[in-house]
Amino acid sequence: MKLKQRVVLLAALLVVLILAKVFLLDGGEGSAASRQDQRAFQRMEAGLRLRRGAQLDHTLQSPWEVAAQWVGPREVYPDETPELGAVLNAMATGRVERADVGYKGTQLKALLVLEGGQKVVFKPKRYSRDTVVEGEPYAGYDRHNAEVAAFHLDRILGFRRAPLVVGRFMNLRTEIKPVATDQLLSTFLMQGNNTCFYGKCYYCRESEPACAEGEVMEGSVTLWLPDVWPLQKHRHPWGRTYREGKLARWEYDESYCDAVKKTAPYDSGPRLLDVIDTAIFDYLIGNADRHHYESFQDDGGASMLILLDNAKSFGNPTQDERSILAPVYQCCMVRVSTWNRLTLLRNGALSAAMRTAMAHDPLHPALTELHLSALDRRLESVLTTVRQCVETQGAESVLTEDRMKLSHS
Repeated sequence: MKLKQRVVLLAALLVVLILAKVFLLDGGEGSAASRQDQRAFQRMEAGLRLRRGAQLDHTLQSPWEVAAQWVGPREVYPDETPELGAVLNAMATGRVERADVGYKGTQLKALLVLEGGQKVVFKPKRYSRDTVVEGEPYAGYDRHNAEVAAFHLDRILGFRRAPLVVGRFMNLRTEIKPVATDQLLSTFLMQGNNTCFYGKCYYCRESEPACAEGEVMEGSVTLWLPDVWPLQKHRHPWGRTYREGKLARWEYDESYCDAVKKTAPYDSGPRLLDVIDTAIFDYLIGNADRHHYESFQDDGGASMLILLDNAKSFGNPTQDERSILAPVYQCCMVRVSTWNRLTLLRNGALSAAMRTAMAHDPLHPALTELHLSALDRRLESVLTTVRQCVETQGAESVLTEDRMKLSHS
């Protein structure tokens, strides 16, 4: 083949590749990757609606054994989980065998053991659904309903990195007090006819308890990850200083992402792309409080970034904190699979999917319509941000293929 013919052929191939990327940006289905992502999206939609009160159709395993076997290095649960409704129902109704103060942290919670020995974290209701939390984007108490909503958004986005969460109504007199430790019992008090507790944590105060309506307390229950998967805590590279007048480096250094890319575990493997996925997730839910994150221990950077503690979310539906997206617009990278999923959720599909996913939950409605509308609005901002990256750096540089999926072990 003559040199001129080779040049023409190479130019033609380049045009095809560019057109394929452009087609992908417009939500097309022309590539094998986008067709794969379209099929995954359809599976997600088909499994989104859960049946309230679902039970396992076999008795060979407990719900806890089923959920424990789902966990792997790159997912908390697989994309097809017909038993999910039954596991969530067991979390929402299982008898409490033991109740204690929550593990260390800044916010009020209780550590419960359900029948069969399964540990869960109970976060009590502190706000009504329509309360708007003013101030800094990380202000206020934890929102129990935000944990429920964030779990279902994780399902819809296809990340599957958030522990299972369900709403629950707990009778403090009959379900908690008889099995509570002395340490937890010592924090119970009455306010009028309402039973309250304030627990043990960094910000827990007797003057600021969480109170039931009478004896019944609304809250969220998060499934404890199996002990065979110990966690390792990491400082988030885009964490805030939480000090007035003191900026973190990423807030003033435009080349900050270049420095992050030279530092382990962000210099290889999937971790940096996980951080970028998480930034998109956090922006959608309005969570500006992810100063640390967890992965599985001794993973060499290969484990997923686990989406724990999402309760500082859905505080203000009118506030879109763009700084949460800093990893996206500073690194100008995003997984092709993430991009494809986001484009399939445009035009109100995201809020519609959230309504379907949460309809079974005991807390229904977990979110107000204002928060659901905010999800659609913020999604458009994410898409615009990525398109701006493509305009300045090119699709080949921005859209990254990374479908790393490690086998369960």
